Amino acid sequence: MATTPTDPHAGAHATTEAEGHGGGGGLPQFETQHWFGQIAYLLVLFLVLYLLISKVFAPRIRRVMDERAETISGAVATARQVQAEAAEQAEAAKADVARARAESRATAQAAATRIAEEAAARKATEEAAVSARIAEAESAIAKTRDAAMQNVGTIANDTASAIVERLTGKAPTAAEVAAAVKGAA
Repeated sequence: MATTPTDPHAGAHATTEAEGHGGGGGLPQFETQHWFGQIAYLLVLFLVLYLLISKVFAPRIRRVMDERAETISGAVATARQVQAEAAEQAEAAKADVARARAESRATAQAAATRIAEEAAARKATEEAAVSARIAEAESAIAKTRDAAMQNVGTIANDTASAIVERLTGKAPTAAEVAAAVKGAA
C-alpha cells in the first residue's frame, strides 16, 4: 500500500501496526501477551471436540462396530448351522449310496444265481437230450453191428473160400471153410 506524505493518518496507522506486532516483527504465537487468549481458545476447542467425540461420534462408531460384530457373529452362526446341515445331508447321502450299493449287489447276486440255475437247468435238459441221442445212436450202432456181425461169418466164409480157390484153383468144402474161419477167430 503506497502512502502519500500529504495523508495525515497514514503515518499514525503505520505506527499502530508496528506497535501491535510487538515492534519485533516475530511470530505472535510466541509472544507471552497472547498466550492467555491462545490457551483459552485451546481449552474451548478441546472441550467442544471432546464433547462432540464423546457424545456424537463415539456412540455412532460404537453402534456401527456393535452392528458389525452382530452381523459377523450372525453370519458365522448361520454358516456353522448350514455346515452342520450339509454334513448331515452328506451323511444321509452316504447312507443312501451304501444302501443302493447293497441293493444293487443283492440284485446282481440274485440275477447271477437265477442265471446259474437257468443255465444248470438248460444244461441238464441239453445233456438229457444229448444222452438220449447218444443212446439212440448207440442202439442204432449196436443193431447195425449185430446185423453186420451176423453177416461177418457168411462174408468170412465166402472170402476164405474165394481166396483158397484162387490160390489153389480148387474150391474147398463148406465144412472146411467154417472150421478154418472158427479157428482164425
